[in-house]
Amino acid sequence: MHTLGRIRAAAAAATAALMIVLAVPGPAHAATTITQDSLTPTSASPGISAKATLKVHSTSCTTVQQLGVAVRDSAGRNFDFPNSLSNVTICPSGFTYTSGARTFLAGTYTEFGYYLDSTGFHNLPPETLTVAPSSGNPSNPAQGKTLTFDEEFNQPIAFGTRWIGTTTSAYQYGNHNPNDDKLDWLQQSAVTVANGVATFTAQPSSHILENGKRAWNTGLLTTEGSSEGFQVRTNDYIETRVQMPSGLGAWPALWSWRNGDTEIDKYEYHPDNPNLLELTNHINPSLDYYTNAGAVAPGNWVVIGVLYGANSVNWYVNGAKVFSDNTGVGTSFSAYLILNLSVDAGEYHPAPPNNTPITSAADYVRVYR
Repeated sequence: MHTLGRIRAAAAAATAALMIVLAVPGPAHAATTITQDSLTPTSASPGISAKATLKVHSTSCTTVQQLGVAVRDSAGRNFDFPNSLSNVTICPSGFTYTSGARTFLAGTYTEFGYYLDSTGFHNLPPETLTVAPSSGNPSNPAQGKTLTFDEEFNQPIAFGTRWIGTTTSAYQYGNHNPNDDKLDWLQQSAVTVANGVATFTAQPSSHILENGKRAWNTGLLTTEGSSEGFQVRTNDYIETRVQMPSGLGAWPALWSWRNGDTEIDKYEYHPDNPNLLELTNHINPSLDYYTNAGAVAPGNWVVIGVLYGANSVNWYVNGAKVFSDNTGVGTSFSAYLILNLSVDAGEYHPAPPNNTPITSAADYVRVYR
């Protein structure tokens, strides 16, 4: 081969080698990793509100769609801490999440942080949560009982099966009741569920009530008429966690009803009395206006429990007994549940001052037997 040919061949070979080298891909970027640094609590007392704190960090800043703390009992049932966060940015410097408060029955649970990204849900390392009585705490009214009705609002509301949302025999006209100082007009769509919370929304309606006042569309859930037909009865303990509304005219309540003679008001609330819960036994009449500015206020989440004793109905707020009526419900008590947001018509409490929708919320309803 001539010298010029050898030079050209060598140059061609070098170019080909360079092309081969350039064609080799470089190392891929490592996926962002989220690491759990700590998760508390690992212990709690039955019936006493507790919050979870989750500390995490990531290898590079990333935004997740949801961050929260889940809890499972030995049967795999959900008892998640409320108030998970949406659109959270986690960086190498770390992020601390604190949940809303909730109570637990005595027992051993598995708790774990979790996050949701574009690929789905991811569980972080679990911890054991031990819930046991501690010295000096009041006895838990659910102790020794079995959870027999459990509505956590983690799924769409089971209308027809568990709940009815359009009518109740407690209302004179089935879906409205103007003679009880209420502007209510029941709409199933007024109760919605998201992130483990049921929200009741009331807003002005096109309906006109028999007394000439304009109705408000609002929500009610009752077990009456459902295929389950669940009823509470003597010696049951019922507990709910609810958020106090702020809009004037709001009248949320959890109560029992059957044939007009079984009403126990677990609580009623009116924002014009911002720190007061009405606790009422209509069977063997008794009443307490429980006032606590530190616990009961617009926007606050409050845990309210009732033990239907034959000789005394006992009320609990945030795990502490606040009222015993010493009259009770008798031995043959049974009644359906009603959880609702009524709207005041103005006779005893102010009606809504304008057309702004008003809301209330519930985290769960549980009955122990």
